[in-house]
Amino acid sequence: MTKVCVINVVGLTPSLLDHAPCCASLGSCQAWNAPYPAVTCTSQATLLTGLLPREHGIVGNGWYCRQTGEVRFWQQSNNLIQGEKLYQGVSTAKMFWWFNQGAPVKWSATPKPYYGCDGSKVFGILDHTGCDLVKQIGEFPFFSFWGPKAGLPSSQWIAKASALVMRKQTPELTLVYLPHLDYDFQRLPHQDTQRVREVDACVATVVEAAEEIGAVPIVVSEYGLVPVSQPVLVNRALRRAGLLQVRDGPFGEILLPMDSKAFAVVDHQLAHIYINDPQCRAEVHQVIESLEGVAAVVEPAEVDLDHARSGELIALAESHAWFAYYFWLDDNRAPDFARTVDIHRKPGYDPCELFMTSQLRAGLRLVQKKLGFRYRMDVTPLEPSLVRGSHGLRPEPAHGPLVIGPNPPESMLDFRNYVRSLLASNSAWKN
Repeated sequence: MTKVCVINVVGLTPSLLDHAPCCASLGSCQAWNAPYPAVTCTSQATLLTGLLPREHGIVGNGWYCRQTGEVRFWQQSNNLIQGEKLYQGVSTAKMFWWFNQGAPVKWSATPKPYYGCDGSKVFGILDHTGCDLVKQIGEFPFFSFWGPKAGLPSSQWIAKASALVMRKQTPELTLVYLPHLDYDFQRLPHQDTQRVREVDACVATVVEAAEEIGAVPIVVSEYGLVPVSQPVLVNRALRRAGLLQVRDGPFGEILLPMDSKAFAVVDHQLAHIYINDPQCRAEVHQVIESLEGVAAVVEPAEVDLDHARSGELIALAESHAWFAYYFWLDDNRAPDFARTVDIHRKPGYDPCELFMTSQLRAGLRLVQKKLGFRYRMDVTPLEPSLVRGSHGLRPEPAHGPLVIGPNPPESMLDFRNYVRSLLASNSAWKN
């Protein structure tokens, strides 16, 4: 059996490859179309199963759970993916890929904070690698993994940890997640090629270890980011039409999904529209379709999202636009979590978490934390106009996802079988 190492370089596209010589050296480059929505959880589920979202059920980075009346984002249970996964029956190290908890892999590492009964949170990881990663490398730099300080240190740490695990455990299959390009490519109006060179150096760290254990290195990406200039506040439109309900209280307004006739769960450039009152369907369709920045409102089956977890309608943004989750009409009544980095509480993806209102405010909040006081890290701006990059649709091939390796497949749907065939071969494939 041939060993394989799959390196997920988020945001890498054919147009950026000239600035990633290590990645480019690993084989032929094949441009892909990602499934709708072209986001982390959906794309990774397709890579792992070879199935469309209508089959594997990962219809976004989050969705509305009708049974509990909750919007849940960034769930980590491997059981959420329907279908047989790439790594089943293979000695695998799964390093920071999503849906890691409960995955049938031999070694894994994934972010997982500790939560105290008083509402406090301490950052940490689940380390099932047998390598004592924190002792060997140092604490995982959680603040560089997401939030206003997100940047290179987290990808460097993951690369070092993955190399360490490969050298010690020699897995048959290694899956490595390097998110570095995702951050500034959402923050900035241009794609800084220096960031590409930085993540390429992380890839080189992983490739060196892969070659030492005789593994074939393959690079994939989940999506390509595109410049955007217009946020679309679909939930505010639904609220103004009398279709969305909230509850006001001491911590601001809260969305009431079960009491709303309709509401949107937004995910970058795609939004799931959940309709509790079927008689309002035509009105909902008209309200959303009339919004500036909305390219189309379609049936889920038209974009392979006809799954029980999907909304009754799907909204697609124009290429220069993206969907913001805001449902309040007055920023003074925004929920308290809106101004914090809180990926699990917000009923939609919020790229404004990559920005900061005030370094001074953040410093004062850290002082409160160190002194043992309750505090709220309320430094996230309520300014969606700050966001300059997004994804979720299918851009031109040069600006979309890719795979680099020996004789790469033409479709993301074929990736699972491609890797399985590599694993089953008796010798490493040549370019």
